[in-house]
Amino acid sequence: MIIALFGGSGRTGVEFIPRALEAGHQLHVLARSPEKLPYADPALTITGGDVLNRDDVAKVIQGSEVVVSLLGQTSGGRKDVQTVGTGHMVSAMKTAGVGRIISMSGGGLPYEKDEPKVIDKVFRGVMGVFFRGVIKDAKDHAAVLRGSDLDWTIVRAPRLVDEPDQGNYKVGYVGTTGGNKISRGDVADFILKVTDEGSYKQDMPFVSW
Repeated sequence: MIIALFGGSGRTGVEFIPRALEAGHQLHVLARSPEKLPYADPALTITGGDVLNRDDVAKVIQGSEVVVSLLGQTSGGRKDVQTVGTGHMVSAMKTAGVGRIISMSGGGLPYEKDEPKVIDKVFRGVMGVFFRGVIKDAKDHAAVLRGSDLDWTIVRAPRLVDEPDQGNYKVGYVGTTGGNKISRGDVADFILKVTDEGSYKQDMPFVSW
């Protein structure tokens, strides 16, 4: 497939790119700092630009078959980057006739299929106090996707750790299965699997160890 990738220069993005290339996909990546992606592959196109710029987003999505968004807030960055960027993606996808998008978010984003346990509720309470902006952005971006007519999937993950991949992770919903952490590589692996299989459409699975 031809994948339009956003957030590819982030720590999960650099795990996703080599996996996608190895799987035989073509990647069109939008990056504010292309130099952070030191890859040389004929199947990889890196375009300098900003996800907050509607034209930059449209340029990368044009000609793609699916969109993968690994956007996250960065220190000093806008607090609504995920929401605004997702809005640009949805608009560009409709214009370009692209119908499928997979977006990454955190386990603090609530979903009606969740069955949060006490520890999950405590975690969400802490997130709501100390990371209110992050949660709001996650919720607002989810509302943009759920309000569209696209085949969307939001992959949620708990704390991302720089630990060796296990290659064996659990997929369900908050409180129904899984734990409180996962490696970035394993998240990237699952997102690629969802992209390949076209699974979990109109759904928000939670992946963890």
